[in-house]
Amino acid sequence: MVSDRFQVRGRFGSGAYASATIVVAAMVLGMLAPRDISGSQLLALFLRWLPSLMRGFAVNVAVSIGALALGTLIGLLVGALALQRSGVARIARLWIQAFRNAPWLVLIFFTTYVFPFEFTIAGHVVPFPDWLKVIAALALPASANIAEVFRGAVQSIPSTQWDAAGSLAMSRGQILVLIVLPQCARRMLPPWMNVYAIITMGTALSSLVGIHDVLDTAQIASTTVAHSSFTVLMYMSALALFFAYCYPVTLATRAIERRFHAGRVNMARKIKSISPSETSEKGAYRS
Repeated sequence: MVSDRFQVRGRFGSGAYASATIVVAAMVLGMLAPRDISGSQLLALFLRWLPSLMRGFAVNVAVSIGALALGTLIGLLVGALALQRSGVARIARLWIQAFRNAPWLVLIFFTTYVFPFEFTIAGHVVPFPDWLKVIAALALPASANIAEVFRGAVQSIPSTQWDAAGSLAMSRGQILVLIVLPQCARRMLPPWMNVYAIITMGTALSSLVGIHDVLDTAQIASTTVAHSSFTVLMYMSALALFFAYCYPVTLATRAIERRFHAGRVNMARKIKSISPSETSEKGAYRS
């Protein structure tokens, strides 16, 4: 009973502390900001710019989903290549180490100015907008992290399962697809969600290359209104939007990790509950 109470406090306590931290920070910044506009005018201006702020944040969400989708496809391929016993594995590991340690802002500027603004395919001009370049830039570190997650999930599967499946004349590819990958999907889900939350926060850098996201909207609003208190309110609102979107993802990740851990603990208890005498009796009965 006492442990259940501590678990409940652990689940909801962190969220309360984080929310309280955001509120306290907002109050402190609000007190430090100069009062160059009345409260009613500040509220009216905020409500006027709030739809634009939400549309800008929708761009951040769309970029994060696109980067995660592309990064997942590349990451699974690179992770599978890293498990091979050939020279291709060295190239895959080099990809992982390079893009896991590369600055995201450098990658964004690289894809923005190195890739052309349009392609000519079969006489047709196909534009290559900046938001696609940002998706490609953020997909590179996402693919490296997901590849490492995939490699760790595969290596966490006991080698006895590979041996048992191999004794059934299954190929290595069949073992990977039919036996290992279904188990890896459950183990990869929590870190995969963490990667998504990090990628979402990284989309704030897209405003530096001209993407009209939430930070670009906040900058335009603060420049248009030209009041310091309104500028503080805009950037605090952008911070609150990122927090309100990413923190539930973190909570869901923790809940899934707890569920997986509880399932493993219950399975271990069931295995330990089978006494050696019962096992010997069942073996004697079968013989």
